[in-house]
Amino acid sequence: MFLQRVIGSLERRRVKYALVGGYAVALHGAIRGTVDIDIVIGLSKTAYQRAEAALAELGLKSHLPLTAKDVYTFREEYINNRNLSVWSFVNPDNPLEVVDILITEDVNNLRIVTKKALDMNIRIVAIPDLIAIKKRSNRPQDCEDINALEKLK
Repeated sequence: MFLQRVIGSLERRRVKYALVGGYAVALHGAIRGTVDIDIVIGLSKTAYQRAEAALAELGLKSHLPLTAKDVYTFREEYINNRNLSVWSFVNPDNPLEVVDILITEDVNNLRIVTKKALDMNIRIVAIPDLIAIKKRSNRPQDCEDINALEKLK
């Protein structure tokens, strides 16, 4: 399964990560379908480089012509002036394999819980912090996720 391969690669490359998107919502117990994998990592050049290498190992390529160094160095510019909140990776041979790295958050500033699923321990952002992140993005799907997560609290 794609999620297992992504988590395995991130762990092999020693990337501190947590799931933040639909998979995180589902692992908390809300019914939610999703295809892409949304993660948050540390805001360091090393973390970005390790994540880039981990995803490249799976055949994923940056959707935009950006490198880890670019994203780390110009992160504030991309967020504030180019409306970029995620660094997206896609498998050119299978466009359903997508990983989005949320560049507006730092995993080191979030509460993380571990859930056992797919015969592995998966790190996900805790419900209160996940709700806060989703409130900041304020997309329709995030509003639905917030309602579902609020019911789980």
